[in-house]
Amino acid sequence: MGQKIHWWQPSIGDEEIKLLKKVLDNNFPNEGELTALFEREITQLLGCKYAVTVTSGTTALFLALKALGVGPKDEVVVPDVTFIATVNAVEMCGATPVLVDVNPGTMNMDPEAFDRAITARTKAVVPVHVSGRAVDMEVVLKIAEGKSIAVVEDAAQALMSMHKGKYLGTFGDAGCFSFSPHKTITTGQGGVVVTNNENLHRRLRELKDQGRQVRGTGGDDLHNVIGYNFKFTDLQAAVGLGQLHYLRSRLERMKKNYSLYSGELKGLQGISLFHFRLDEGEIPQWTDAVVEERDGLDAYLEANNIDCRRYWFPIHTQKPYRGNDNEFPNSLRLSAKALWLPSAFTLTDSDIQEVCFHIRKFMGKS
Repeated sequence: MGQKIHWWQPSIGDEEIKLLKKVLDNNFPNEGELTALFEREITQLLGCKYAVTVTSGTTALFLALKALGVGPKDEVVVPDVTFIATVNAVEMCGATPVLVDVNPGTMNMDPEAFDRAITARTKAVVPVHVSGRAVDMEVVLKIAEGKSIAVVEDAAQALMSMHKGKYLGTFGDAGCFSFSPHKTITTGQGGVVVTNNENLHRRLRELKDQGRQVRGTGGDDLHNVIGYNFKFTDLQAAVGLGQLHYLRSRLERMKKNYSLYSGELKGLQGISLFHFRLDEGEIPQWTDAVVEERDGLDAYLEANNIDCRRYWFPIHTQKPYRGNDNEFPNSLRLSAKALWLPSAFTLTDSDIQEVCFHIRKFMGKS
């Protein structure tokens, strides 16, 4: 058996180590100059005005919703297929998540289902760009604007992925990204909220740092509003800034992974890749597929030292958010067959070819 082929694998290099040493030499590991620099780098990358770093992608979603006034008695529309953090962030605000079914071709929120779910209590919607595929944002925004509904994009899996010439996460009132270890760049844990709205930016600053818009002394500071402690640190920013040195090459590798899978598995019965529009700027954070015998293939690949990841259970099947199966036919049917194939930027062409060889063999074609 050969060396393990990982589904995903983070990588830390010399750039991060140099910057970490700088932070330690400065003797200020809290949020400071490097965090501010990292935020500026994010705004330049995404072409937005403001970026506010926080402790996680979940925190980013919570603070974005909270800054937009989401609270008790409000409803927030969320797709049934997403990581549970999306709905947990709604619950953290004291609001009620309203789950809707997904588009079977993308596993993203179905805009028509969003439209049908709107009530007098609907305060916000959280479209999730699964694996970096764009939600139909034009339709979502049109529906939301017509009914004064805030739009918070969950772009945790969509850093640098584009739609119609614009980066995902910059369409709505706010966009939220994650820097967990399974993302294109990582800071261990961490996240960021981006926005073009100055007032929203100001409120985000207050919420993340005990009601202060700028860093205080911890002593005789004025706290005119309630806030929390969701500060980033310069230690995390050092890692993030270092990771940005490799961003372009990682994005190219992830696109190549998808292209190789597409070519190697084209026409193979029993497996169908979800489509990415590479020519329009979409970035496959992970390459995913619908597999008729998913669990069997997953077990077979694992036995051959190849790591995959099965899709999330639909949110409505999780105990805290239990719902009626009949309302979610697409998410229920497809999530049980959906699989993320090895997608790491550390993979080589031969790694992808080996994975595809074993997939074909399992399917009885090799």
